[in-house]
This record gives sequence, C-alpha cells and structure tokens, in this order.
Amino acid sequence: MKRIKFIIFLIIITVMLMALSACTDEHEGMVLVNTGHEKEWVPEAKGVPKSDFKKSEFYYEGNIAKYKGEGYITKLGIDVSEHQREIDWEKVKADGIEFALIRCGYRGYTKGNIMVDEFFEDNIKNARKAGLKIGIYFFSQATGAVEAAEEAQFVINLLKPYKQDISLPVAFDWEPMRLEGSRSAHINKENLTASALVFSEIIKDAGYTPMVYMFRPLGYKYYDLERVKDFDYWIGAIDEWPDFYYKHIIWQFSMTGTVDGIETEVDLNLMFEEIAPPESPESK
Repeated sequence: MKRIKFIIFLIIITVMLMALSACTDEHEGMVLVNTGHEKEWVPEAKGVPKSDFKKSEFYYEGNIAKYKGEGYITKLGIDVSEHQREIDWEKVKADGIEFALIRCGYRGYTKGNIMVDEFFEDNIKNARKAGLKIGIYFFSQATGAVEAAEEAQFVINLLKPYKQDISLPVAFDWEPMRLEGSRSAHINKENLTASALVFSEIIKDAGYTPMVYMFRPLGYKYYDLERVKDFDYWIGAIDEWPDFYYKHIIWQFSMTGTVDGIETEVDLNLMFEEIAPPESPESK
C-alpha cells in the first residue's frame, strides 16, 4: 500500500513539473511588457540595451512628470508643429521649457507628397533665439527604404541653414494612419524597419545624431529593434512612468500639456542625460 501511495506521489510530482516546464517554455525568449492597453508577452529583442528606469523614481507635480533617481539629469521639453500655430518662445522658455523638438516637414498619408511644416522656420529661429536647445523630427509615411532615403535627403537640404542651431537629435517619426486611403496602413515590419534604418543612417552621415520615435506598441510589434539598436529612441508612453522595456533618451509623457506662450495643447517630454559614475582612484 505504501509503495502504491509513493508511486502516485511520484506521478503527481512528475505531472506538476511537466506542467511547470511547459509553462516556462511557452514564454521562453519573451518578456512581459505594457503595450499601453494591457500586459503582453512579446519576443525579446536580443542585444538591444534595456532601460534601467524604476517606477519609484518618477512622480508628477501637476501635469509635469518629475524624476528623482540618481542616474540621470533630466530636462523638460516640448515637441511642436504647425498645429500649435504661432508660439511665443520667450514665454515658453520662462515657463520652464528647456528644449524643443521641432517638426521640419512631413509626408502626406494619401498621395505621399513631402511638405515643409508651415511654422518650421519661425519655430527654429525663435526657439533658438529664446535660448532653448533644438532637435528636429520629420513625420514619415514612408513605405520602404527608397522613400525613407528621399525623406532624409529632404530633411538634410532643409536643415543646412540651421545646422549650427541643432544640438539635439534628428528623429524619424513614423506613425500608422488608419484613415481611409492611408498608404501606411498595411506596412510590414521589414519595410518599416528598413525605412527607419535608412533614414537614420543618412542623417548620421550628414553629421546629425539620428533618433527613432515610436509609441510603445510600435516598438514591441512593428519594429525589428535589433536592426535599429544603434540609434537613440524617443518613446511615446502616456503613463505614470517610462516603462518601455528598452533604453530610451526621451520620454513623451503627455499629449495634452499646457505651456505658457502656446494657445493649443502640446506634447510634453522628459530628456535623460546619463550621469557618468565617479572615477575610481584605481583608474587614474
């Protein structure tokens, strides 16, 4: 009788171990992430640096996200386009904004024409005059590498008179447009990744620092991050803290911000500058 009970016990333990093993194997090579709507298991991008941010390091004062950790210095910034219309940049600066990411142009989502942002020149001149640090972004609707190269060359030509004013990255900002007739609605991961890669490489060759903007779901599901791991990331994640799994230098934490000098709502961002560890006596 004791032998039968022992055999039954072994069978139960074996079944439990097999179930545990099956559960573990099911998510092998994957990470559990917040995609903005829910927690999902997604394949881990190998070799892509991971974020070291912690939820406990972030808090809000009103509608402004704050960082209280010790690893980074942060700056508060905005990203703007012609949608914000005329901006009083002196008031923006006085309201605590330290940098601006300015849209220089965009590609239409139906016909695909490339256009200069109506307020680009006013924004870059007046933001720089007010003493803000300047970065640039281009709203892409590229469907592959050829169109992305065209967009990059457009940006380079447009920025030539202002190159000395740009101290922050030049970003590739591709977003899916779900409206009827959208040429970007059905792009696949291969073509989107190739677009970001080609745009960024051309921008880098022109002497700028490239950056890729993405909402959290785009980063997890639309991009092959292993192919664009050498570029900085700017992440849109409207949440309590920047919980994107991979390392990023700018966190867009609000799309409904209010800033003195801007009559419309505006996107708010935190930029992170890593603090170098103190040099040890042995390394001197």
